[in-house]
This record gives sequence, structure tokens and C-alpha cells, in this order.
Amino acid sequence: MPDPQRPASTGARVVRLLRRLLLSFLGLQVTLAVSMSVVDSYRRRGKKPKPFPTVSPREVALGDGTITTYTYGSDLYDDMLAAIEGAQRQILFETYIWKGDTTGERFKQALADAAARGVEVHVIYDGFANLVVPPRFLRFPRTIKVLRFPVNSAGLRFFDLRLYGRDHRKILVVDGTVGFVGGYNIGDAYATEWRDTHVRVTGPAAHDLQRAFADFWNLHRRKRFGADLRPILVETASTWEPRIRLQRNIPRLWMFPIRSMYLEAINRASRNIWITTAYFLPDQDFVDALKLAAMRGVDVRILVPLKSNHIVADWISRGYFSQLLDAGVRILRYRDAMVHAKTATVDGTWATVGTANIDRLSLSGNYEINLEAIDPTFAAALEEIFAVDEGHCLELTSGEWEARDLHRKFTEFVLAPLRPLL
Repeated sequence: MPDPQRPASTGARVVRLLRRLLLSFLGLQVTLAVSMSVVDSYRRRGKKPKPFPTVSPREVALGDGTITTYTYGSDLYDDMLAAIEGAQRQILFETYIWKGDTTGERFKQALADAAARGVEVHVIYDGFANLVVPPRFLRFPRTIKVLRFPVNSAGLRFFDLRLYGRDHRKILVVDGTVGFVGGYNIGDAYATEWRDTHVRVTGPAAHDLQRAFADFWNLHRRKRFGADLRPILVETASTWEPRIRLQRNIPRLWMFPIRSMYLEAINRASRNIWITTAYFLPDQDFVDALKLAAMRGVDVRILVPLKSNHIVADWISRGYFSQLLDAGVRILRYRDAMVHAKTATVDGTWATVGTANIDRLSLSGNYEINLEAIDPTFAAALEEIFAVDEGHCLELTSGEWEARDLHRKFTEFVLAPLRPLL
């Protein structure tokens, strides 16, 4: 007589076996990722990036305002601090990482001095990104209004995916007349050791940055220890400059226009697409758009770090290289220093500079902001920067990529399922 329990027992064993295999594979991924990060951190100790070429700040006129490009942190910080020191009414300062080092102290003191002379100073920083910063550094005078974006932004509403984005934006607006936005965080290393890109804007774009800051503040302000973070009311005229837009990702409102902005520009391209990004972890639809552009004859170039500050992201991004190279996309790897810029140009007309990387976290997860401009002069300025950066790169060829070692292919395979998380 057949045992009626046998099929169920066999099925249960199969389920248990599959569960163990899945957990083992996930454990292997996590162990490998952690091990790689620890080893890479150890190897980097005491090592300094080598000098890299930069382009001096360049100002171009656009409509009723201007845009100035920066490719070296010290140049940018000097102008940001000068703007803060010259503030008369209001300073809005937002950053992702704010190191408690010499550069960080300079900014903190400049903001405190401005508040002491009667300037309205608002500060936003991301709590998670600054967990390693000494808590004493992040204590501010009462004259400065501070919004610390919480480490656990979801709170008890852990089921609400809209509440998990980090504040990855970097914004400074002074008196509503001059604004800064781009990839630079605040710290000594970023001043001289990282290749990043930032812009200074005047005119309607500065007003739009002011609104972007105020909208974030008003969306997230709350009572903290009895102190009410009052709303920021922007009273500037709603002047539109049709050639400039500020695209903002707002996870809490389920708004992610930056990805759409990129895809629209890529799909319209007829001559060239030049992208610089610190971390290249796109979804397959984004990859397909780049491949199709290359296949129709567009000059597609992706400039990424040879070695970034996140080794796991480097390895995962390589999983896309084969199909991109096969389609004719050129992959340029920036050597000797970390390139952290987030820029792109299309057909010498469309351009963007901002805080969003080409990865899931930036395109569909974090609070980000990118300036989008349709202007040949500004696009030419960014193309000049790209050309200088390209001269400091090693181009990856299909032959070199296919000849990589077996252990590298195995590592890429094991880490590939982590792509949706980054």
C-alpha cells in the first residue's frame, strides 16, 4: 500500500533543499561583497590619488542668467564660500556628505558667521551619509535652522517604499540670486583628490534651485525637541527660462523624472551621446536605449572610474560591458583618481549636470536634482571637459574584455543579482 505521506514529504525536502541553496547563494554574494570591500579598503590605506587634468571655471550666458562650470573642488569651494560671506538675506545649504575636517569647518564657520550677522540660514544634511562624522561637528548654533534627514526615514512605516530614499542632493542658494548644484560633497578629499563637476547659476535657474530647496524642506520639516521647523515661503516671481529645467526626483511623491529625461535625450540622439558617471548600474531598458543609439550610428561614450570608491559597484557594473561593447558603445575608464561627476551631452545641444548617477539608487530611489539645459554654448563647455577627461582615460576594447580571467567572470556572475539593490 503506497504511503500517502511520501509525496508531501518528498516535496517538503525539495523545498528545503531549494531554500538552502538560495540562502547559500545569497550568503556567498554578501560574503564576497563584504570581503572585497574590506580588502579594497585595506589596500587604499595611505594611498593618495595622482594629479589629474582639470578645466578652469568657465562662464557662459544663457537667457537672463549665466552658468559657470567647475571641475576642481578648491575652485568651487572658494566661490561657494565667497557667496556665503556676501549673503545679505538668506542662505539655503544642502549636502549629502559633510566631513568634519578643515574644509567642513570652513563651511560651518562661514554659515555661523552669516547667521550671526542676521542672515536667515537653513541647512539640510543626510543623517545616514554622515554617521561616521563626529556628532560634535554636527551641532550648530541656534541661529541656524537645521533639518537632519533621518537615518531611518521610513520610521514605523517600514512597508511604505516611498520613504526609503536618501537625500543625495548638493545645493547652495544665496539670496535667491546665485545657486550651486552638482556632484561635489563637502570635505578635504573632494577639494583636491576627486574629479567632479558642479555648476554655478544665476537668473531664473537660481530661483528654481531656491524653490527646490524650499519644497524639500517643507515636505520633510517636523517638530524636533519642541523646536518647530517653519516652512520656507519662496516669494520670487515664477519666471520661466525655456532652455533650462531642474529635474527633481522626489521618492515620497513617487516622482522620478531624471531617468525619463535621460531616456528621452538618448532616444532623440543623432550624432553623439557622451556620459560621465561615477557608478554605472542602469536597468536593462536604459542599456538597450544606449545600444540602439550606437547601432544607428550615434557616437556613444561612457566615462566611468577605472577604480571607484565602491569596488562592489565597479564589479557589478561590468556585467553590462559585453553587450555595450558589442553594440559599438565606447567605454572609457578614468585612471589615477576617482571621477565622481554626473554629466551628459547629446548632439552638442542638450546637456545635464547634477547629483544623479546612472544607477537604481539615483534614478528610482534617492532624492536627486539635475540641471537640464538645451543650449549649444553650455553643451560645448561640457564637451570640452569631457574631452580633457577622456585624455586621462584607458579605453576598454572588446578583445581586452573578452580575454579577462575566469575568476573575474565568476565574480561578476555571483554579484550580478545584487544589481537591483544598487
